[in-house]
Amino acid sequence: MTQFSEPIFAELNKLYSERIVLLDGATGTELQSYKLEEEDFRGEEFKDWPCDVKGNNDLLCLTKPDLIKKVHKDYMYAGADLIETNTFNSTTISMADYQMESLVTRLNVEAARIAREAADEIEAETGVKRYVCGAVGPTNRTCSISPSVEKPEFRNITYDQLVEAYVQQIHGLLDGGADILLIETIFDTLNAKAALFAANTTLEKRGKRVPIMISGTITDASGRTLSGQTVDAFYTSMRHGEIFSIGLNCALGTEAMRPHIARLAEIGEEWVSAYPNAGLPNAMGEYDQTPEEMAGELLDFMDSQLINMVGGCCGSRPAHIAAIKKATEGKKPRAKGERNNTMVLSGLERLVVNKDTGFLNIGERCNIAGSLKFKRLIKNNDYDAAMAIAREQVESGATIIDFNLDDGLIDGEQAITKLINLCVSDPDISKVPFMVDSSNFAVIEAGLKCVQGKCIVNSLSLKGGEEAFIEQARLVKKYGAAVVVMAFDEDGQAADEADKIRICKRAYDLITGPKVRFPPEDVIFDPNVLTIATGLEEHNNYAVDFMNATKWIKENLPHAKVSGGLSNLSFSFRGVEAIRQPMHSIFLYYAIRDCGFDMAIVNAGTMPVYTDIDEEIIRLCEAAIFNKQDIGDGRTATEALTELADTLRSKKGTVEKVTEEWRTKPVAERLSHALVKGIVEFITDDVELCRLDKETYPKCLHIIEGPLMSGMSIVGDLFGSGKMFLPQVIKSARVMKKAVGHLIPFMEEEKLASGSAGASTSQGKVVLATVKGDVHDIGKNIVGVVLGCNNYEIIDLGVMTPMPKIMQAIEEHKPEIVGLSGLITPSLDEMVTVAKEFKRRKIDIPLLIGGATTSKMHTAVKLSPQYANTIHVLDASKSVVVCGSLIGHTKEEFLEDTVDMYEEMRDEYWAGIKDRKYLKIEQARDKKLVIDFKASPPVCKPKFLGSKIYEYDLEQVVPFIDWNPFFQVWQIRGKYPNRGYPKLFNCPEVGEEAKKLFDDATKLLDKICKDKSLKLKGIVSFFPVNSDGDDIKVYKDDTREEVVETFLGLRQQVQKDTTEPYYALGDFIAPPGTPDYLGQLVCACFGCQDLVDTFKADNDDYGIIMAEALADRLAEGYAEVLHRDIRRDYWGYETAPEQSADDLIKQAYKGIRPAPGYPSQPDHNEKSKMWALAPVKDDTGIELTESLAMLPAASVSAIVFGHPDSVYFGVGKIQKDQVADYAKRRNVTTEQCEHDLGFTALAYDPEGN
Repeated sequence: MTQFSEPIFAELNKLYSERIVLLDGATGTELQSYKLEEEDFRGEEFKDWPCDVKGNNDLLCLTKPDLIKKVHKDYMYAGADLIETNTFNSTTISMADYQMESLVTRLNVEAARIAREAADEIEAETGVKRYVCGAVGPTNRTCSISPSVEKPEFRNITYDQLVEAYVQQIHGLLDGGADILLIETIFDTLNAKAALFAANTTLEKRGKRVPIMISGTITDASGRTLSGQTVDAFYTSMRHGEIFSIGLNCALGTEAMRPHIARLAEIGEEWVSAYPNAGLPNAMGEYDQTPEEMAGELLDFMDSQLINMVGGCCGSRPAHIAAIKKATEGKKPRAKGERNNTMVLSGLERLVVNKDTGFLNIGERCNIAGSLKFKRLIKNNDYDAAMAIAREQVESGATIIDFNLDDGLIDGEQAITKLINLCVSDPDISKVPFMVDSSNFAVIEAGLKCVQGKCIVNSLSLKGGEEAFIEQARLVKKYGAAVVVMAFDEDGQAADEADKIRICKRAYDLITGPKVRFPPEDVIFDPNVLTIATGLEEHNNYAVDFMNATKWIKENLPHAKVSGGLSNLSFSFRGVEAIRQPMHSIFLYYAIRDCGFDMAIVNAGTMPVYTDIDEEIIRLCEAAIFNKQDIGDGRTATEALTELADTLRSKKGTVEKVTEEWRTKPVAERLSHALVKGIVEFITDDVELCRLDKETYPKCLHIIEGPLMSGMSIVGDLFGSGKMFLPQVIKSARVMKKAVGHLIPFMEEEKLASGSAGASTSQGKVVLATVKGDVHDIGKNIVGVVLGCNNYEIIDLGVMTPMPKIMQAIEEHKPEIVGLSGLITPSLDEMVTVAKEFKRRKIDIPLLIGGATTSKMHTAVKLSPQYANTIHVLDASKSVVVCGSLIGHTKEEFLEDTVDMYEEMRDEYWAGIKDRKYLKIEQARDKKLVIDFKASPPVCKPKFLGSKIYEYDLEQVVPFIDWNPFFQVWQIRGKYPNRGYPKLFNCPEVGEEAKKLFDDATKLLDKICKDKSLKLKGIVSFFPVNSDGDDIKVYKDDTREEVVETFLGLRQQVQKDTTEPYYALGDFIAPPGTPDYLGQLVCACFGCQDLVDTFKADNDDYGIIMAEALADRLAEGYAEVLHRDIRRDYWGYETAPEQSADDLIKQAYKGIRPAPGYPSQPDHNEKSKMWALAPVKDDTGIELTESLAMLPAASVSAIVFGHPDSVYFGVGKIQKDQVADYAKRRNVTTEQCEHDLGFTALAYDPEGN
């Protein structure tokens, strides 16, 4: 515990070391002796209270203060040094039973004031100082246990609700004069962790410390708390909280409590307390143990020097305390425990990490990146099967379970909450400590709020700078967890030994230093296990660097631990487990034996024992691990392992020979090489050489069909097998187009000379179109390029393509396949329109569907019934496979299988919708978010009302680009632990290509900034508003007399397992009578089309897609910067320090900026109101299409809310009662509303299917 400077700590430490200190007895038991009736509890003030209040002892502080004061004095006359306030139930949670939540602050202040007065009076009378303990009870809810056997993941209270309630109580107790905080009768450790979090947060805020005492409750003979922890595990979970003492009370009599107090006395570093019941209750619920009997049993505690403080709980009265006081005379207190620098973790049981523990296996299979099966189960909501994986890992010897649910399609906070709540309900899993693993700190916090044990956070780093690192480390400490610190700083990931040591030393000094004071034994460094045997010389020493850094950490950073993810080490041999697993085992053998390596995330069940590994594999792996590349037979260790890997694959792999002499090869081979490598520099010259060789290539078409298509065939095969990545394919397409572009004029001459139009030799024709109203085509363009690389003839109809134009193209070009793309929700309806027209015209051509808002489920439910031959295509990499299946003899079978699959999916979808539970809209409104706008008023008035235009320089926005969506466009995805920018660059599989892509992007970006070819323009507006139920009324001016527009809101209706409110956007705005304001922003990146046209003229698909992707990123970055400036300057409600780009991207700010048409308000029609309220089109040139897409395509719009309680949320699916109500407010038919909201928002089928 930290040595605090407040005098009370020195006073109490002296007192506890000199004698056994006396706590009072049971206030409730003493009050019962007065036989109080209902009217006594009510008093005059509460005589008309709407419910019975008898039994609410805490209320007596208001209605019978003199009686409460007398009880306190009686206990002090009996010898008590410490008295507890009468506030065991004085939280909003417990007081809800009496409808008295509003009285909580007053109850705590008055209770502490009464106790303070009594203590001061007795001290004046006797000359002996007395202390007031603010009693903090456990509440009547449990955060670790579900009240429903059928729903083990459900909780009727959350950690955050507990913290909020405890903060309010603790402020009241301290305001009333409490000297000490006593968190007592703990039956659920997670409740107590919330109380500790609240206590330490409150004390930090107030700037004055008081001692915090902890007292748990063992509920039965098993020696565990109600939530299942052993005494050891319970203490481990409490140890972090700056506690003054640890002990037990209630539930058990003295004799049954004795072995558990003895254990706390043995392991506790703090003072130890015990205040048992006066025996066990009899059949009538009363306590029969006499004062003398209770004192006699407690003598053993004193004689064995187990305790420093003693008192009484249920059944004890002043006479019992007097008898105990007498028994303490002449007895020596327990000597205070000493600080122990051993790492101790806990689940339901304790895990001591020391030299006797051995190496710790951290189970990796509950990590989405580490197990495809686990990922599939989570995405399919099959949490029972996911739990089985966790259970299997414990059974296989995992001493800690790693939970990581990071995935772009999974709500990480919700998913980890559900999974951990389920796992803590299974004692076979929760007996071991958990590792909460995420790159998103909000997800880490969500996990920590579910775990009663002491777990590990994975991970923190200096990537975001010292300030963020310190802030997060403080929070982790306050939550009571150990922490993994990655060797990663502002400059990137540490690769060599020197950087690993430098970063770890810096992080250690910060986290254990005065700004955090994190226990050094709870700091685990991950110095980055990186991939060896890659063929790159600079990678060869990575294993040695890691082991040397590990050894240095263990020798120079006292008590710190070292961990790592072993799978990185052998990434070069992915797919060859016969090498990978032995390599891991060999690495561990030496890292543990020679360097003190403590733990690693591994699949313990698959790794062989070192002595069982083949000697030749040991020889080669050791040579690679220790960078002894010369193995004596003319080969390097890497070459030998690669050859062995090829043998073990049981099939020959082709190893491409890269040579700098490729230009010396025959021209046909040079063309093929240039296509595969994406080298455009020599393509025109080489194609011209072929054209002039009339003997080999009599016609230009022969060049295309020969070496060019041969090269593109290799590209297609490599891409299909995952050995090439999308950016490489796009570069290959650029080379191909350049080559064909050079030949076209000559081919036209040949056709004229021969009088023949020529025959097509393509795989087939594909018509592609972005549907009417939608302007986004980057995904469609990528598909077109990829299919073109695979010898399909592409007819691209562009964007905003009306249905008649698609039909015309079908008649004109006679394609084998048609593909439709769309990004915004209204595009889904337009696709339905096209599908219906296909059916009406009896067109028999496969219709492919793709785009961000599309899905296989939407295709199955909404499109396939309209036109059976409709197929959803996930991304460009799947388009080749699908098109190949639709060309030739496999077509009919493929279509039949797809129709059957979609029919099955439809049945599952409607069954799932039917089973899902919803609240009626009125019920949801009754459970809406209610903000107390008096206690938490709206933020300040904006600096102006109306609209202003802003044009920012590109250089202002570039630092705020979120690069992750950029790499998603190019379908570059790293694998754990190298997911996301910039860790992606370290991924052994895609890192090199990602870096090349990034370099190309930044090169083009630099050019764009230099020549100003793109421009940023935006409009910011502010309006006076007030809420009207779910909606927001917009006023003409601050007189608030004329309503000029109404933003309509939709409210969540899907039934929740928690007490979380059912949100609508109107909840975040104050009602009439309280002035409030709303902002909006619309911004765009202009000039992209001109840039695209330039690349198009040069047949440069790579440049086209790069330009479009960068324009999108600049527009999003511009919106982020505009929103920042709104908060800080134009509205001016945020005064926090300057935030980093990462903070903004992670939405670590006050307020929100949801966009119409997206989760918080899925109706795109609301967008038109933004254009009506502000001169968006006239002043900026940003337009809305008929389907409410924005032009230019790289545009962003948002409505800006400032209140700190506003949060991002998704409306989810809604029922017909809300749709009908919404239609009335929109003044349209219900059918129109159903059409506009569509599949993604409706919880029912409007057509009754």
